[in-house]
Amino acid sequence: EFLLLGFSELFCLRVFLFLIFLIVHLVTLAGNVMIFVAVVMEPSRPPMLFFLCQLSVIELCYTLVIVPKALLSLIVVDGSTISFIGCAAQMHFFVALGGAECFLLVAMSYDRYVAICQPLHYIAVMNEGLCFRLAVACCLGSFAVALGLTVAVFRLPFCQSHQINHFFCDVPAVLHLACTQSYTPELPLLAACVLLLLLPFLLILTSYVCIAAALLHVTSSLGRSKAFSTCFSHLAITLLHYGCATFIYIRPKSSYSPAQDKMVSLVYTNITPLLYPLIYSLRNKEIRGAMRK
Repeated sequence: EFLLLGFSELFCLRVFLFLIFLIVHLVTLAGNVMIFVAVVMEPSRPPMLFFLCQLSVIELCYTLVIVPKALLSLIVVDGSTISFIGCAAQMHFFVALGGAECFLLVAMSYDRYVAICQPLHYIAVMNEGLCFRLAVACCLGSFAVALGLTVAVFRLPFCQSHQINHFFCDVPAVLHLACTQSYTPELPLLAACVLLLLLPFLLILTSYVCIAAALLHVTSSLGRSKAFSTCFSHLAITLLHYGCATFIYIRPKSSYSPAQDKMVSLVYTNITPLLYPLIYSLRNKEIRGAMRK
């Protein structure tokens, strides 16, 4: 088994951190559940609402995979133990759900591209069947990549120290325990980063380049601002998601810093899932209407 050290160095702040984490976790769950219920009860669901519903489900599962163990690590004085299989399962679901979110952001950017660049074909192109196929492809693709990465990481030989200086089984933290000096163990992580981070980001960037080119031909400033406002929420979430993920995963093992990683992961796994429903509920007119109903 592994020992998750969590925030053992912050002994005096344990109670304070526990209360903060718990409040943030409960508010995050409530916000995502509200969006999910509001969208499900809406009789006519446009594609963006459908994708937002899936995003809320992913965020719910995402926080439930990570936060309960993090809360437990704050209660237990010397850290909390996790079995070898449990650690592998937590890593797999964390990577799979994070990857599904990356792919889903691509689907949402394609939805915005069709809505702005091909408005007359929007209803025909973004039909219910295509939205469902995109949603299934996002989940299956990310779960397949996550499974390959998890198997590659847990086939490595580990040193005698099984203490993970983190509050969950994150990939860099577990790789840091591997008994090897070469960069070979990092290759599966690099491949996963290309498939789950770099490729989706390039596709999102391509969509917004096409959107920007289309908006240049719009003469009305009101029309341009209206089109941009429909993309603002998606852009904000994309920058949050990719900013934190890039900092943690796209760097060599030699620059690994447990303290830095824990702080960024804290934001990545607790604060950003809280901000997502807030950003969409404040900026998206359809979500506000559905929640009022």
